[in-house]
Amino acid sequence: MNELIQTVAVYALPVIFAITLHEAAHAFAAKYFGDLTAYQQGRMTLNPINHIDPMGTIVIPAVLYLATGGNFLFGYAKPVPVNFGNLRKPKRDMAWVALAGPGANFIMAFLWIVFGMLLRVSGLSEDFFMRMAQAGVLTNLVMLAFNLFPIPPLDGGRILISLLPYKYAYKFAQIEPYGFFIVMGLVMIHALQFWMYPVMGIANVLLNLMAYPLTLILS
Repeated sequence: MNELIQTVAVYALPVIFAITLHEAAHAFAAKYFGDLTAYQQGRMTLNPINHIDPMGTIVIPAVLYLATGGNFLFGYAKPVPVNFGNLRKPKRDMAWVALAGPGANFIMAFLWIVFGMLLRVSGLSEDFFMRMAQAGVLTNLVMLAFNLFPIPPLDGGRILISLLPYKYAYKFAQIEPYGFFIVMGLVMIHALQFWMYPVMGIANVLLNLMAYPLTLILS
């Protein structure tokens, strides 16, 4: 129980920020490209309450964590409503709206790296905050890689639909009602890791390259 409480304390802020900014980024991008649906429903906000799904964000992850001893964890936020027909160029702009969420996670992962660097330089490298910085990087890398998986309704699926020719995009989009079950099945048989680990690794390399100049400055 003590270990669970410590884990929740370390991951609470990183997870809340990761979910909130991911969803708000979708809403912001949708508004920028012409769809006001999410904005009018109050989803273009940094208030986490507006993005949290009580069942998907709290209950399901908690039950899975306890039931599997932390070996299996899954959850989701309240989907941001986007009317793609309202976008100025629906097929093209769909990709940008979808990419905004993982893009926000990438930026947040970088900011958590910078936070950890500043902690070390300032001499305030207390274990709790260092673990929180590491949790922030990991959480955002996981969200980035998971959401980029190319199956609708995940962001990667939306991006692929946007890139495919109309004929194939239409057929591929018909997978969406079954996408959640496909992804869950891949998670259960541990097949999704063959996508997650390479994408997280590539993103991590890019983050370290971006942080390298700061390392030189702060060293």
